[in-house]
Amino acid sequence: MKATSSVRLRATLAATLVVAAALAAATFVLVTALRGNLESSTQADAARKAVEAARLTGVEGSTIELSPMETVKVWPAETVEVSPVETPAPAEKAEPASSPPARLSFVPAEPVPSPPARTEPKPAKKLSVNDPDVVYMEAGGRLAADWAKTESYSMVGLAVTTDEGMGTLVARSSLTPAREALATLKNVLLPAAPALLVVVAGMTWLSVGRALRPVAAIRAKVADITAHDLHQRVPVPSSADEIAQLATTVNGTLDRLESAVERHKRFVADAAHELRSPIATLRARLELAPGSELTAEALADVERLQALAGDLLLLARLDAGEPIQLADVDLGQVAAEEAVRVERRPEVELRLDIHPDVVVQGVSGHLGRMVTNLVGNAVRHAATAVEVRVHADGSTAVLEVLDDGPGIPPERREDVFDRFTRLDEARARDEGGAGLGLPIARDLAHLHGGTLHAVDGGLVARLPMRE
Repeated sequence: MKATSSVRLRATLAATLVVAAALAAATFVLVTALRGNLESSTQADAARKAVEAARLTGVEGSTIELSPMETVKVWPAETVEVSPVETPAPAEKAEPASSPPARLSFVPAEPVPSPPARTEPKPAKKLSVNDPDVVYMEAGGRLAADWAKTESYSMVGLAVTTDEGMGTLVARSSLTPAREALATLKNVLLPAAPALLVVVAGMTWLSVGRALRPVAAIRAKVADITAHDLHQRVPVPSSADEIAQLATTVNGTLDRLESAVERHKRFVADAAHELRSPIATLRARLELAPGSELTAEALADVERLQALAGDLLLLARLDAGEPIQLADVDLGQVAAEEAVRVERRPEVELRLDIHPDVVVQGVSGHLGRMVTNLVGNAVRHAATAVEVRVHADGSTAVLEVLDDGPGIPPERREDVFDRFTRLDEARARDEGGAGLGLPIARDLAHLHGGTLHAVDGGLVARLPMRE
C-alpha cells in the first residue's frame, strides 16, 4: 500500500504543479494583454477628444511629440477627415460654396523647441467647447498643475494653427476605469486560482486512486498466494488498459508456476513412493544376513534412506495441501509420549515440564512428528540435557524444546528451516539427519496455524489453542 500511495501522491503533486504553472502563465499574459488593451483604448479616447475639439473649432493640426519633461503620451500618426464647422463669417471672408471640406493630417511633426525662459508662463486657454478634458495651450506655454499630472490620465497633444498663431490642443482620458477593471480581474483571479488548484488536486487524487484500485487488488491477491494455493488468480479489470494487461500477464505466470510446482510435487511423491518398496526389501535382507561390521553399516545406511524416503513422502503430501481432519489434541500428552521415545545418548538427560489442559485443534500424528523432529534435533546437539516444556500463554499453546548444546548462531536461525540445510558441525556422518527434520516441523506448525522459530537455547513452537 505504501508504493501505491506514493505513486498517487506523486501524480497529484505533478498535476497540481503543472496546472499552477499554466495558470500563472495564463494570468500573466491575460493581465499584460488587458492592461495594454485598456491603455490603448484610453489613448484612443483621448485622441478622439482632441480630434473632435479640432473639428468643432475648424482648425488644422497634426500630432506632435512633446518634450520628455512633459511626460505626455502622443497618439500615433494617422489621417482623419474632419467636416468643417458652419459658423457665420463676414461677407468679404466667406469661402465659395464649392470649397472642399477641411482635412486634419496627423503626421509626426518636428519637436517643439523649448521656449525661452519667462518670468511667468502663459496660462492655458480653454477652447470654447464643452469638454473639461480638452485644453488649448499656446506655443511655449505650460499645462496647468492639475493637468501636468499624468499618472491618472492618458494624454494626447495636437499641434494646431489658429488666428492667434501656433498652439497645442491637449486632451486627456482617465485611466481609472482601466485600473478598476484590472483590480476587478485580480480580485477574481487571486481567490479563484487556489480554489482551482484544490479542485485539480482533489480530482487528480480521486482519479489516480480509482485507476490504481485494480493494482491494489492485484497486489493483495499476489500477497495471499503461496505454494499451497497456486490455483488462485488475480482479478482482471474490465478496462482494456495496461493494468488489465498486467493482470493477464501475472495470471499467465501463475499458470506456468503452478504447472512447474505440480510436476515437482508429483516427482517427489512418485520417487519417495517408488523407493519405499526396494528400501524395505533391502533392509529385510540385511537384517537376515549374517552379522558383521559391514552389514551393520549397510543396515544403518538403509535406515537413513528409509527415513529420508518417508520424509520426502510427507513433504510431498504437505506441499500438495491435502485436507486434514482436525480434532482436540492434548499437546502436553503428545509431547511427553513422543519425547520419551526418541533415542538419545546415555549422557543426555531428558527433562519434562508439562502443564495440563493445553488443548489444540490438530492431527495427533502430525503433532507427534513435530515433537519427534524437535526433540531428535535437540538430542543430537545437547551436551548433557534436553528439556521439553508445554504451557499456555493466553490463547496460545507454547512448546519449547531446549538443550545445553552450542546453540544456533543468530545469523543462521532461519537457514536451518531450509530443506536439506545442516550446520557445519552437524554434517558428520555418524550424527545422521538429512536436513529435513526442522523444515518438516515448521511446515507441520504452519499446517496447524502456528509458528516455529529458533531462540537462544533451542526451538519454540506456538499453536492456537482450542476456543
